[in-house]
Amino acid sequence: MRIALYQPDIAGNVGAVMRTCACLGVALDLIEPMGFQWDDRRVARAAMDYIDHVSVFRHADWDAFQRQASGRIVLLTTRGATPLHDFAFEPDDILLFGRESAGVPDAVHARADARVVIPMAPPLRSLNLSVSAAIVLAEGLRRTDGWPGAA
Repeated sequence: MRIALYQPDIAGNVGAVMRTCACLGVALDLIEPMGFQWDDRRVARAAMDYIDHVSVFRHADWDAFQRQASGRIVLLTTRGATPLHDFAFEPDDILLFGRESAGVPDAVHARADARVVIPMAPPLRSLNLSVSAAIVLAEGLRRTDGWPGAA
């Protein structure tokens, strides 16, 4: 299992997701362009010393990402069709999260193999990107016995 971020806007969110990926032993795909400079100190500050413990793969654009993607692309979206608690995860799923400001374009939405929504109390519609990524990754790892040290 891995996380992919589609054109993320906020360096701090990317740093926090990097830290989550490092701690849970999963890789991170960053689909460019991003809304900040990669050398931005805020990424390193949020990821802290965990930055050296995560595999990060940067892709020039959506097409470059798709060419290397193996496994189902599972889009997390407020327009999701399947509630998180009903989704059947697979160990090689790629958990795709859209831009904080705009989500993903319709073509990316249509390409996803599955569209999943995190249910929440109305009238609220979304969580912070890094919080969403941690919730979904934890549930996916739990359901596939993928937690570090589990077996």
